[in-house]
Amino acid sequence: MEQALSRQSEIGVLVLDAELRVRRAMLDAEQFQDLVADPGVRFPDLVASEDSEDIAENLRHVLENGRPMLFRTQRIRDTTTVVSLFALRLEGDGDGSLFLCLVDVTANSYARERLDLLFRAAESIGESLDVLTTARQIADVFVPAAADYASVSLADELFSGGEPPTRDAEKVRLRRAAVASAGMAAGPPYVQPGEKVPPIPAMPDRERYRAGEVLVVPDRPAMLDVVSGDVDLLSRLAPSGGRSLLAVTLTARGAILGSLEIWRGEGAPPFDDNDARVLREIASRGALSIDNARRFTRESTEALRLQQSLLPSLSQGTSVRTAARYLAASASGGVGGDWYDVVPLSSTRTGLVVGDVVGHGVRAAAMMGRMRTAVQTLADLDLAPDELLTHLDDLVMRLALENDNAALGSTCLFAVYDPVARSCAMASAGHPPPVLVRPDGRAELVPMSVGPLLGVGGLPFEVTQIVLEPRSTLAFYTDGLVEPSAADLYAGMERLREELSGLGEHDDLEEAADRVVEVLAPSGEDGETNLRDDATVMLARVRATSPDDTQAWEFPAREAAVAEAREKANATLERWQAPMETAITTELVVSELVTNAVRYGGGEVLGLRLIRDGRTLVCEVSDASSTSPHLKRARTEDEGGRGLFIVASVSTRWGVRFTATGKTIWTEIRS
Repeated sequence: MEQALSRQSEIGVLVLDAELRVRRAMLDAEQFQDLVADPGVRFPDLVASEDSEDIAENLRHVLENGRPMLFRTQRIRDTTTVVSLFALRLEGDGDGSLFLCLVDVTANSYARERLDLLFRAAESIGESLDVLTTARQIADVFVPAAADYASVSLADELFSGGEPPTRDAEKVRLRRAAVASAGMAAGPPYVQPGEKVPPIPAMPDRERYRAGEVLVVPDRPAMLDVVSGDVDLLSRLAPSGGRSLLAVTLTARGAILGSLEIWRGEGAPPFDDNDARVLREIASRGALSIDNARRFTRESTEALRLQQSLLPSLSQGTSVRTAARYLAASASGGVGGDWYDVVPLSSTRTGLVVGDVVGHGVRAAAMMGRMRTAVQTLADLDLAPDELLTHLDDLVMRLALENDNAALGSTCLFAVYDPVARSCAMASAGHPPPVLVRPDGRAELVPMSVGPLLGVGGLPFEVTQIVLEPRSTLAFYTDGLVEPSAADLYAGMERLREELSGLGEHDDLEEAADRVVEVLAPSGEDGETNLRDDATVMLARVRATSPDDTQAWEFPAREAAVAEAREKANATLERWQAPMETAITTELVVSELVTNAVRYGGGEVLGLRLIRDGRTLVCEVSDASSTSPHLKRARTEDEGGRGLFIVASVSTRWGVRFTATGKTIWTEIRS
């Protein structure tokens, strides 16, 4: 059998003694050119060093029990040769000996390893949409499967969200992004993660390298040639333990994204053309994944920047103090359409609104901006919460027709707080109810009827009216805040209520908002949240207008009411010690508005109300007419028609709101 096998060039035969030394070797020189098995050499010393003890033990077991070893795949030391081993004990040999049959399976082994490496790359690279995470995944693919060390450097622009340089760019600035090591020495002065990579001197194959060709450097002297003999530069570019290098530029869609380098150390076979082909395939896949992550990051950043520019910078009014927090979703979720707003209304009232637009990205952020603008416009008309949501519902349906159903299913909650009446009217379009925290710290979910989502159309919204104690706090939020912290939405709402319980009337709202976010949407070790959807919370603490700061009267709708109204207003302003200029302006406004109410109001009774709000004086005149007044310029020869024009000229701002019994014209006069 020994002679028959030895005639097969692709099969080698070795006979070992009891000490596992070679007695005879029959190896085809051309087939097994990397394997030198001289007599007396221990066979375990011929295989890869990490396998030496294991194969020695297996061969001793064959000698001891006579059970053959079948089809063991083994790499030969310091070579690229891989063989399949068959070992059996030779009977009748007093000293004990082994018969080894070797089949060269280098090509098959390499193909299998190549497929395994490519499979690992396909499985892991690109599963993240974060640029640095993708860079780490690329480096991890090669170590330790194909290299002892790997590093990925990225163009400087990718760290700041900019556009990468094109292939014809004269200068490309790189920064080390990720490394992977199997124990190779790679300390300073070698470039560490986060540090800038010094430029490589011009070389003959530079353009081919920048175009994506693999640079193969077999040994340390060749590396020195690449850097034109600059020893200091070599110490920056090559790890001290590196002996063989493959390097390739990461390019995608005509841009240079960075570079990938893999190294082998002392004792490992140098890289060859087969390794270069695998590197190029994985580098191509990795570059495309990095570019996808870069583009996603850029879009997410732009969407977040757009959304934050559209969110309000909350101003603190006299009737409501507010604090708000917005958290974007994790990178995989993308920026969503959460939004909130505080809208100053007439007569010291305040509109409080929170909403959630369906979708993610720039489109959702832009739609959120349109929704917020629409709510501000509708709120300026002094519409009741249910009427405002009805108009907003119509708008969403129109936008859906224009933008492929965009914004359908969005939610919104609109509330109006009146500090004089100490009441809050609110209506919801599919949005969860707010949490009410009373001054003593008791917290409860506001019982209210939640209407249909925006865009459904044809269904009414119901107004919920509640009376608020002074210094009560309302907590508005989106589902993204409460859903991740509990099994379902309602459990999350209850957890938010529990977290807000105990919030005192003098506790800082900014600190309270931070605490809510930390508990319900905690950040990980990297400082990022794992939110699937963006989250918003807005806390609003209300105050009440003192009875001493408001005064209201009713007068019969006749000419005598003008003088009587002026008299009542002057007496009140004198008691409030209003500045002379404010008193004179208010007297003029009262005269003109009451005169108009008498002439055009159409009812039997008109009302006058004054509200003192810091340095602002609010004057309201109500009548039974539902006709909206129009500001116009009277001609020189006209005897009337100047009243409303005069009011608008002397007031800081003015407007009209309609009620169930007519309308109210209001003005604000600031001293």
